[in-house]
Amino acid sequence: MTAAAAFDAVLDRTVAPGYSRFGFAARRRCWPDDDPAPGALLGRTALVTGANSGIGKAIAAGLAELGATVLMTVRDRERGEAARRDVLAQLPDADLVVEQCDVADLAAVRRFADSLIDRHVRLDLAIHNAGVLPAQRTEGPDGHELSLTTHVLGPILLTELLLPALAASPDPRVVLMSSGGMYAQPLPDGDVEYRSGEYRGAAAYARSKRIQVALTPLLAQRWASSGVTVAAMHPGWADTPGLADALPGFRRLTRPLLRTAEQAADTAVWLSATAPTPPSGLFWHDRRPRPTHYRPGTRYDDAALHRVWRQCAVAAGLAR
Repeated sequence: MTAAAAFDAVLDRTVAPGYSRFGFAARRRCWPDDDPAPGALLGRTALVTGANSGIGKAIAAGLAELGATVLMTVRDRERGEAARRDVLAQLPDADLVVEQCDVADLAAVRRFADSLIDRHVRLDLAIHNAGVLPAQRTEGPDGHELSLTTHVLGPILLTELLLPALAASPDPRVVLMSSGGMYAQPLPDGDVEYRSGEYRGAAAYARSKRIQVALTPLLAQRWASSGVTVAAMHPGWADTPGLADALPGFRRLTRPLLRTAEQAADTAVWLSATAPTPPSGLFWHDRRPRPTHYRPGTRYDDAALHRVWRQCAVAAGLAR
Protein backbone atom coordinates (compact mmCIF):
# COMPACT_ATOMS: atom_id res chain seq x y z
CA MET A 1 0.00 0.00 0.00
CA THR A 2 1.34 3.41 -0.95
CA ALA A 3 1.65 6.19 1.61
CA ALA A 4 -1.22 8.05 -0.10
CA ALA A 5 -3.46 4.97 0.01
CA ALA A 6 -2.60 4.37 3.67
CA PHE A 7 -3.43 7.98 4.53
CA ASP A 8 -6.72 7.68 2.65
CA ALA A 9 -7.60 4.52 4.58
CA VAL A 10 -6.86 6.23 7.89
CA LEU A 11 -9.15 9.11 6.92
CA ASP A 12 -11.87 6.62 6.06
CA ARG A 13 -11.61 4.53 9.24
CA THR A 14 -11.52 7.52 11.59
CA VAL A 15 -14.84 8.74 10.12
CA ALA A 16 -14.93 12.42 11.17
CA PRO A 17 -11.75 13.45 9.29
CA GLY A 18 -12.65 11.43 6.20
CA TYR A 19 -16.30 12.43 6.03
CA SER A 20 -15.60 16.12 6.61
CA ARG A 21 -14.70 18.91 4.20
CA PHE A 22 -11.09 18.47 5.31
CA GLY A 23 -11.07 14.84 4.18
CA PHE A 24 -12.43 15.92 0.81
CA ALA A 25 -9.78 18.63 0.47
CA ALA A 26 -6.97 16.21 1.35
CA ARG A 27 -8.09 13.60 -1.17
CA ARG A 28 -8.87 16.17 -3.86
CA ARG A 29 -5.18 17.01 -4.15
CA CYS A 30 -4.52 13.52 -5.57
CA TRP A 31 -7.17 13.67 -8.31
CA PRO A 32 -6.36 14.64 -11.91
CA ASP A 33 -7.74 17.99 -13.00
CA ASP A 34 -9.13 16.44 -16.21
CA ASP A 35 -11.14 13.64 -14.61
CA PRO A 36 -13.92 13.75 -15.62
CA ALA A 37 -12.85 15.27 -18.91
CA PRO A 38 -14.57 18.50 -20.00
CA GLY A 39 -17.57 17.63 -22.16
CA ALA A 40 -17.47 14.00 -21.01
CA LEU A 41 -21.28 13.78 -21.03
CA LEU A 42 -22.08 15.59 -24.28
CA GLY A 43 -24.98 13.83 -25.96
CA ARG A 44 -25.90 11.90 -22.78
CA THR A 45 -29.20 12.06 -20.92
CA ALA A 46 -29.20 11.77 -17.12
CA LEU A 47 -32.06 11.36 -14.67
CA VAL A 48 -31.47 12.73 -11.16
CA THR A 49 -34.10 12.23 -8.45
CA GLY A 50 -34.39 14.67 -5.58
CA ALA A 51 -32.81 17.35 -7.77
CA ASN A 52 -34.63 20.32 -6.26
CA SER A 53 -32.09 21.07 -3.51
CA GLY A 54 -28.88 20.12 -1.75
CA ILE A 55 -26.81 17.28 -3.16
CA GLY A 56 -29.34 16.44 -5.88
CA LYS A 57 -29.28 19.96 -7.29
CA ALA A 58 -25.47 19.94 -7.14
CA ILE A 59 -25.37 16.62 -9.02
CA ALA A 60 -27.68 18.01 -11.68
CA ALA A 61 -25.43 21.06 -12.08
CA GLY A 62 -22.28 18.92 -12.23
CA LEU A 63 -23.69 16.65 -14.92
CA ALA A 64 -25.02 19.58 -16.93
CA GLU A 65 -21.64 21.30 -16.77
CA LEU A 66 -20.15 18.19 -18.39
CA GLY A 67 -22.66 18.45 -21.24
CA ALA A 68 -25.50 16.14 -20.19
CA THR A 69 -29.19 16.77 -20.69
CA VAL A 70 -30.43 16.46 -17.11
CA LEU A 71 -33.93 15.35 -16.17
CA MET A 72 -34.39 16.98 -12.76
CA THR A 73 -36.90 14.58 -11.24
CA VAL A 74 -38.78 15.96 -8.23
CA ARG A 75 -41.98 15.53 -6.22
CA ASP A 76 -42.90 19.23 -6.36
CA ARG A 77 -42.73 20.77 -9.82
CA GLU A 78 -42.68 24.34 -8.51
CA ARG A 79 -39.61 23.60 -6.37
CA GLY A 80 -38.05 21.80 -9.29
CA GLU A 81 -38.52 24.82 -11.55
CA ALA A 82 -36.97 27.06 -8.90
CA ALA A 83 -33.95 24.74 -8.70
CA ARG A 84 -33.69 24.76 -12.49
CA ARG A 85 -33.57 28.56 -12.46
CA ASP A 86 -30.85 28.47 -9.80
CA VAL A 87 -28.67 26.16 -11.90
CA LEU A 88 -29.27 28.18 -15.06
CA ALA A 89 -28.15 31.32 -13.25
CA GLN A 90 -24.74 29.64 -12.84
CA LEU A 91 -24.76 27.66 -16.10
CA PRO A 92 -26.83 29.56 -18.69
CA ASP A 93 -26.23 26.92 -21.38
CA ALA A 94 -27.28 23.97 -19.21
CA ASP A 95 -29.84 21.62 -20.73
CA LEU A 96 -32.25 20.99 -17.85
CA VAL A 97 -35.75 19.51 -17.91
CA VAL A 98 -37.96 19.29 -14.81
CA GLU A 99 -39.80 15.98 -14.44
CA GLN A 100 -42.32 15.18 -11.71
CA CYS A 101 -42.37 11.86 -9.86
CA ASP A 102 -42.66 10.82 -6.23
CA VAL A 103 -40.43 7.76 -5.97
CA ALA A 104 -42.21 6.78 -2.73
CA ASP A 105 -45.41 6.22 -4.73
CA LEU A 106 -44.88 3.02 -6.72
CA ALA A 107 -47.94 3.58 -8.92
CA ALA A 108 -46.59 7.04 -9.77
CA VAL A 109 -43.21 5.49 -10.54
CA ARG A 110 -44.86 3.13 -13.04
CA ARG A 111 -46.75 5.95 -14.74
CA PHE A 112 -43.65 8.12 -14.87
CA ALA A 113 -41.50 5.34 -16.33
CA ASP A 114 -44.08 4.65 -19.04
CA SER A 115 -44.16 8.33 -19.95
CA LEU A 116 -40.38 8.65 -19.94
CA ILE A 117 -39.89 5.60 -22.14
CA ASP A 118 -42.33 7.11 -24.66
CA ARG A 119 -40.35 10.36 -24.73
CA HIS A 120 -36.77 9.09 -24.39
CA VAL A 121 -35.69 6.06 -26.36
CA ARG A 122 -32.31 6.21 -24.64
CA LEU A 123 -31.28 7.03 -21.09
CA ASP A 124 -27.60 7.03 -20.16
CA LEU A 125 -27.58 7.74 -16.44
CA ALA A 126 -29.91 7.31 -13.47
CA ILE A 127 -28.81 8.85 -10.18
CA HIS A 128 -31.14 7.93 -7.31
CA ASN A 129 -30.66 10.70 -4.80
CA ALA A 130 -34.16 11.39 -3.42
CA GLY A 131 -34.24 10.94 0.35
CA VAL A 132 -36.44 11.22 3.42
CA LEU A 133 -35.95 10.97 7.18
CA PRO A 134 -39.39 10.80 8.83
CA ALA A 135 -39.61 11.44 12.56
CA GLN A 136 -42.39 8.86 13.02
CA ARG A 137 -43.02 5.62 11.19
CA THR A 138 -44.84 6.65 8.03
CA GLU A 139 -46.12 4.57 5.14
CA GLY A 140 -46.21 5.61 1.52
CA PRO A 141 -49.28 5.24 -0.72
CA ASP A 142 -48.50 1.54 -1.25
CA GLY A 143 -48.39 0.76 2.47
CA HIS A 144 -44.61 0.38 2.79
CA GLU A 145 -42.42 2.20 5.31
CA LEU A 146 -41.41 5.52 3.78
CA SER A 147 -37.61 5.27 4.11
CA LEU A 148 -37.61 1.80 2.55
CA THR A 149 -39.85 2.90 -0.32
CA THR A 150 -37.95 6.11 -1.06
CA HIS A 151 -34.43 4.70 -0.84
CA VAL A 152 -34.89 1.10 -2.01
CA LEU A 153 -38.21 0.10 -3.55
CA GLY A 154 -38.80 3.18 -5.71
CA PRO A 155 -35.27 3.38 -7.13
CA ILE A 156 -35.15 -0.35 -7.93
CA LEU A 157 -38.58 -0.32 -9.56
CA LEU A 158 -37.83 2.81 -11.57
CA THR A 159 -34.55 1.37 -12.85
CA GLU A 160 -36.21 -1.93 -13.78
CA LEU A 161 -38.88 -0.10 -15.77
CA LEU A 162 -36.29 2.08 -17.51
CA LEU A 163 -34.02 -0.82 -18.50
CA PRO A 164 -35.07 -0.68 -22.18
CA ALA A 165 -33.93 2.96 -22.38
CA LEU A 166 -30.77 2.28 -20.36
CA ALA A 167 -29.92 -0.71 -22.54
CA ALA A 168 -30.02 1.60 -25.58
CA SER A 169 -27.06 3.55 -24.15
CA PRO A 170 -23.49 2.52 -25.02
CA ASP A 171 -22.49 2.97 -21.36
CA PRO A 172 -25.49 3.03 -19.01
CA ARG A 173 -24.73 3.76 -15.37
CA VAL A 174 -26.87 3.78 -12.22
CA VAL A 175 -25.76 5.49 -8.99
CA LEU A 176 -27.47 4.96 -5.63
CA MET A 177 -26.90 7.74 -3.10
CA SER A 178 -26.38 6.00 0.23
CA SER A 179 -25.10 7.20 3.61
CA GLY A 180 -22.15 6.48 5.86
CA GLY A 181 -24.76 6.02 8.59
CA MET A 182 -25.46 2.57 7.18
CA TYR A 183 -22.22 1.34 8.79
CA ALA A 184 -23.93 1.42 12.20
CA GLN A 185 -26.83 -0.80 11.15
CA PRO A 186 -27.10 -4.56 10.51
CA LEU A 187 -29.17 -5.87 7.63
CA PRO A 188 -32.78 -6.07 8.93
CA ASP A 189 -33.55 -9.31 7.14
CA GLY A 190 -36.50 -10.13 9.42
CA ASP A 191 -38.07 -6.67 9.45
CA VAL A 192 -37.33 -4.54 6.39
CA GLU A 193 -40.50 -2.50 7.05
CA TYR A 194 -39.39 -1.54 10.60
CA ARG A 195 -42.58 -2.85 12.22
CA SER A 196 -40.87 -4.10 15.40
CA GLY A 197 -39.32 -2.11 18.24
CA GLU A 198 -39.28 1.61 18.90
CA TYR A 199 -39.16 3.49 15.61
CA ARG A 200 -36.36 6.03 15.24
CA GLY A 201 -36.17 8.08 12.07
CA ALA A 202 -32.37 8.17 11.90
CA ALA A 203 -32.20 4.40 12.42
CA ALA A 204 -34.84 3.79 9.74
CA TYR A 205 -32.89 5.97 7.34
CA ALA A 206 -29.65 4.10 8.05
CA ARG A 207 -31.34 0.68 7.85
CA SER A 208 -32.74 1.46 4.42
CA LYS A 209 -29.31 2.65 3.30
CA ARG A 210 -27.79 -0.61 4.58
CA ILE A 211 -30.31 -2.50 2.46
CA GLN A 212 -29.46 -0.32 -0.52
CA VAL A 213 -25.73 -1.03 -0.24
CA ALA A 214 -26.25 -4.74 0.48
CA LEU A 215 -28.39 -5.15 -2.65
CA THR A 216 -26.00 -3.26 -4.95
CA PRO A 217 -23.96 -6.36 -5.98
CA LEU A 218 -27.19 -8.30 -6.63
CA LEU A 219 -28.56 -5.45 -8.74
CA ALA A 220 -25.27 -5.31 -10.66
CA GLN A 221 -25.72 -8.98 -11.53
CA ARG A 222 -29.42 -8.58 -12.30
CA TRP A 223 -28.89 -5.66 -14.69
CA ALA A 224 -25.60 -6.81 -16.24
CA SER A 225 -27.39 -8.34 -19.24
CA SER A 226 -28.61 -4.82 -20.11
CA GLY A 227 -25.03 -3.52 -19.89
CA VAL A 228 -25.82 -1.41 -16.80
CA THR A 229 -23.05 -0.50 -14.33
CA VAL A 230 -24.34 -0.02 -10.76
CA ALA A 231 -22.61 1.86 -7.97
CA ALA A 232 -23.62 2.84 -4.45
CA MET A 233 -21.83 5.70 -2.73
CA HIS A 234 -21.97 7.92 0.29
CA PRO A 235 -21.30 11.66 0.22
CA GLY A 236 -19.72 12.22 3.62
CA TRP A 237 -21.19 14.84 5.94
CA ALA A 238 -22.77 17.66 3.95
CA ASP A 239 -24.49 20.90 4.92
CA THR A 240 -27.79 20.55 3.09
CA PRO A 241 -31.38 21.68 3.72
CA GLY A 242 -32.30 18.04 4.36
CA LEU A 243 -29.75 17.77 7.17
CA ALA A 244 -30.88 21.05 8.71
CA ASP A 245 -34.50 19.85 8.75
CA ALA A 246 -33.91 16.27 9.89
CA LEU A 247 -30.91 16.52 12.24
CA PRO A 248 -30.56 20.12 13.42
CA GLY A 249 -28.59 19.14 16.55
CA PHE A 250 -26.03 17.18 14.54
CA ARG A 251 -25.70 20.09 12.13
CA ARG A 252 -25.06 22.56 14.95
CA LEU A 253 -22.31 20.37 16.41
CA THR A 254 -20.58 19.54 13.14
CA ARG A 255 -21.20 22.60 10.98
CA PRO A 256 -17.52 23.62 10.77
CA LEU A 257 -16.75 20.13 9.41
CA LEU A 258 -19.56 19.82 6.90
CA ARG A 259 -18.96 19.61 3.17
CA THR A 260 -20.66 21.79 0.64
CA ALA A 261 -23.33 20.18 -1.51
CA GLU A 262 -20.93 20.34 -4.46
CA GLN A 263 -18.24 18.44 -2.55
CA ALA A 264 -20.80 15.86 -1.46
CA ALA A 265 -21.99 15.47 -5.06
CA ASP A 266 -18.49 14.99 -6.50
CA THR A 267 -18.32 11.20 -6.42
CA ALA A 268 -21.77 10.80 -7.99
CA VAL A 269 -20.73 13.08 -10.86
CA TRP A 270 -17.38 11.30 -11.17
CA LEU A 271 -19.00 7.84 -11.23
CA SER A 272 -21.31 9.10 -13.98
CA ALA A 273 -18.60 10.53 -16.21
CA THR A 274 -15.16 9.08 -15.55
CA ALA A 275 -13.43 6.84 -18.09
CA PRO A 276 -12.98 3.95 -18.18
CA THR A 277 -16.28 2.83 -16.69
CA PRO A 278 -15.90 1.96 -12.99
CA PRO A 279 -16.41 -1.68 -11.97
CA SER A 280 -19.99 -2.58 -11.14
CA GLY A 281 -21.48 -3.52 -7.78
CA LEU A 282 -19.16 -1.59 -5.43
CA PHE A 283 -19.63 0.97 -2.65
CA TRP A 284 -17.74 4.26 -3.12
CA HIS A 285 -16.74 7.37 -1.20
CA ASP A 286 -14.50 10.15 -2.50
CA ARG A 287 -13.81 8.30 -5.76
CA ARG A 288 -12.58 5.07 -4.17
CA PRO A 289 -14.28 1.76 -3.37
CA ARG A 290 -14.85 1.40 0.36
CA PRO A 291 -15.54 -1.53 2.70
CA THR A 292 -19.21 -2.19 3.40
CA HIS A 293 -18.61 -3.23 7.03
CA TYR A 294 -16.53 -1.90 9.90
CA ARG A 295 -18.40 -3.61 12.75
CA PRO A 296 -18.54 -7.43 13.04
CA GLY A 297 -22.17 -7.22 14.15
CA THR A 298 -23.31 -5.81 10.81
CA ARG A 299 -22.15 -8.76 8.69
CA TYR A 300 -24.68 -11.11 7.10
CA ASP A 301 -24.66 -14.28 5.03
CA ASP A 302 -26.04 -14.94 1.56
CA ALA A 303 -29.22 -16.45 2.96
CA ALA A 304 -30.05 -13.24 4.85
CA LEU A 305 -29.22 -11.12 1.82
CA HIS A 306 -31.50 -13.13 -0.42
CA ARG A 307 -34.31 -12.98 2.15
CA VAL A 308 -34.07 -9.20 2.05
CA TRP A 309 -34.03 -9.22 -1.74
CA ARG A 310 -37.15 -11.40 -1.88
CA GLN A 311 -39.00 -9.11 0.54
CA CYS A 312 -38.04 -5.99 -1.44
CA ALA A 313 -38.83 -7.59 -4.80
CA VAL A 314 -42.30 -8.61 -3.60
CA ALA A 315 -42.94 -5.18 -2.09
CA ALA A 316 -41.92 -3.47 -5.34
CA GLY A 317 -43.97 -5.88 -7.45
CA LEU A 318 -40.98 -7.36 -9.27
CA ALA A 319 -40.28 -10.86 -10.51
CA ARG A 320 -37.63 -12.29 -8.18
